[in-house]
Amino acid sequence: MIRIKNHKQGHLFDPWRYLSPKRRQLLDQSWAGLFKEQILCELPVGKLAPFFDDSFGRPTKELHTVLGVLVLQQSLDLDDQQTIDQLAFNIQWHYALNIDEESDSAKYMCPKTLWNMRSIAVENRLEALLFDNITNKLADVFKVNTDKQRIDSVHIKSNMRRLGRIGIFSKSIHKFLVNLKRSHNRQFETVNKAIIDKYFSEQALGCFSMVKPSESKKTLASVADDLFDLVEQFKDSKPVSAMHSYKLLERVLKEQCNLNISDDQKRVEVKKPKEVASDSLQNPSDPDATYSGHKGQGYQVQVMETYTDTENKEVKSKTLNLITHVEVEKACQSDAQALLPAIESTKKQGLGPQQLSADSLYGSDENLESAKSMGVELVAPVKNGKPEKGAVSLSQFEFSKTGHVLTCPQGQKPLTSKKKKTRFTQGFDCQTCAKCPLVNDCPVKSGKNYYYLRYEEKAMRIAKRRAIEQTAEFKDRYRWRAGSEATMSELDRRTGVKRLRVRGFKAVRFSATLKAIGINLFRAAAVRKAANYDKADDSRIKTTLNHAIFFVKEQFERIFNPLKKYFDLHFNLYEYKLIT
Repeated sequence: MIRIKNHKQGHLFDPWRYLSPKRRQLLDQSWAGLFKEQILCELPVGKLAPFFDDSFGRPTKELHTVLGVLVLQQSLDLDDQQTIDQLAFNIQWHYALNIDEESDSAKYMCPKTLWNMRSIAVENRLEALLFDNITNKLADVFKVNTDKQRIDSVHIKSNMRRLGRIGIFSKSIHKFLVNLKRSHNRQFETVNKAIIDKYFSEQALGCFSMVKPSESKKTLASVADDLFDLVEQFKDSKPVSAMHSYKLLERVLKEQCNLNISDDQKRVEVKKPKEVASDSLQNPSDPDATYSGHKGQGYQVQVMETYTDTENKEVKSKTLNLITHVEVEKACQSDAQALLPAIESTKKQGLGPQQLSADSLYGSDENLESAKSMGVELVAPVKNGKPEKGAVSLSQFEFSKTGHVLTCPQGQKPLTSKKKKTRFTQGFDCQTCAKCPLVNDCPVKSGKNYYYLRYEEKAMRIAKRRAIEQTAEFKDRYRWRAGSEATMSELDRRTGVKRLRVRGFKAVRFSATLKAIGINLFRAAAVRKAANYDKADDSRIKTTLNHAIFFVKEQFERIFNPLKKYFDLHFNLYEYKLIT
């Protein structure tokens, strides 16, 4: 049976009236109060309900509570047992989730239920809907200006061990043998006993971590031969070849080895490290993880956020920098490919930018032109934008709006100017150029009638950008991009995004997206607290009557408690005498 509570319905009597004014104020100003007031009703419980029967079976946990728990678990970087404890005993969680009854059905969730609910959410990509709903709500409540945004990526690691090449081979073989014995014991008995002795037990497998560097090449070749023998032995067995662990063996063999066929005999040759692709298997426990030559094994997350370009601390403290886009990618993917999907995603939500700041990896000419066609100005430097020392670059020429050269670095105007399709040709006076002190370092070259400068439209656009990058105006605009580094640090410090407790692409994507929701929640709570810091909130609990009641109560308890202790002690002693 499905349980969904209508949290928009008010209470005849305030269930939180037992809290003192100060504690109630702290709750209202914290993330818990913001979650209860603005976010709880935005949770997409309708997407979770179809996985349960409306009239059959035991009642589910209240679905708002379920989704809220999943969000808070990732936001606060908790494991399952810590999450269960917080739901059971933490008043902030009770207030945020609007749990006003004292019962196990309301405040307790067993580990199996938490695991099942999370699995449903992961498999059905509910994190995307959660992020969109909550982000749009916060943007509307806090009147977020999305005109100026910035984008950057952060490398993250799943819950897997870093393995070398020998470890990848040996672990893959071990996993296959364990699964083979569990599922197809008869086929397991046909495996060479030497291979079983080397790879099946954990103790035997540990020997591969102690291989000397001088013997690593020989050991790697031996392990590759063993893996090849297993692949060949079971390639015609459909039940075995359909196993996931067997397909991992085939993947490792394909990615790490070359098969040489000669005289009807197959020989395995291990590839050189440079020949192994970056999207190759990094660990059989997480087949989706890939490799980045710059940052290592794992995944990467693209994060886009709004920002305000002001030095006024008061304005900054009351302005919400909202994360508007989160996308998990494989570590081997380039940042350049992430820009346009991010712009499209935010525009679909109605949170698209007009100006987007990014580093040079996003700033290709293709991205700049595509963003411009979408109505977005990309503020990013050209990659490898520094010219050779002493050389005259195209950026030192002055161009017209149509792309033709107006003057060279020495102030000379071209005598002829032509354009054919996307190629420009500028002709300069021969006598003038021949006497120029920069002639040997200049891209203008001697021709039949003129000294010619030839360049493409793309080269001209890049030259213009390099010239603009040297101006104080561009440097002032671009310096705000550095704030994205603080966001990545905050994601790591507050939510632990750089080292996750899960593995697999779907689970990593779910976890990282919900952690971004947590950052938006904490930031919004801080902004609301700063905006209302000097304002008195008398609408709920700060009434004169309440203050009077609590004052009388405190004075009464101060007088009564010593008397109570005296009478308790007296009667306890008296009862003891009667018993003896």
